Amino acid sequence: MSSHRAGDWVVATQGQPPDRQRIHAELERARADLHHLVSQATAVDLRRRTNGTRWTNGQMLWHMAFGYLLVRRLLPLVRLFGRLPEPFSRAFAAALNAGTRPFHYFNYVGSVGGALVFHGSRLTRQLDHTIDRLHRRLDAESDDALRLRMHFPVGWDPFFGDAMTLEQVYRYPTRHYDFHRAQLTLE
Repeated sequence: MSSHRAGDWVVATQGQPPDRQRIHAELERARADLHHLVSQATAVDLRRRTNGTRWTNGQMLWHMAFGYLLVRRLLPLVRLFGRLPEPFSRAFAAALNAGTRPFHYFNYVGSVGGALVFHGSRLTRQLDHTIDRLHRRLDAESDDALRLRMHFPVGWDPFFGDAMTLEQVYRYPTRHYDFHRAQLTLE
């Protein structure tokens, strides 16, 4: 997909049977890649600015990993709102969209601070723990649960669709990871 919006991806996954193996493979690819990046990056590499953001490479690595932590928090919301009448999740997404400007500020500052704590082996251990939990949770989901959907605050992230299924939420962090991976300026 050439654009940075979720639309094409969201439409492409609707109506298809859940593809757990693809999600597992995406999670493992991102895990291996982050381990490689962290093991190869020098202190100078980590302090270098990324392409197109105000973050350094070290801050971006944390931000990329944080996408997976975020999904762990989104899954219960999708399960809840996916069982409620649709206007509930639409109103929730609208309320979050109203706070887009403060969200972007805290998203930026959070990655600056997060990189101070989570770097090197601590970062990879955190990602490993999170991905292991996502694998287990994904295996426990029923096909019906993976089809639950809710509305999302599209102003918060270019990979949030207006409405996303639980399966799409499991796939979201790797799309987010891949997008930001291209912004790294590691040697």
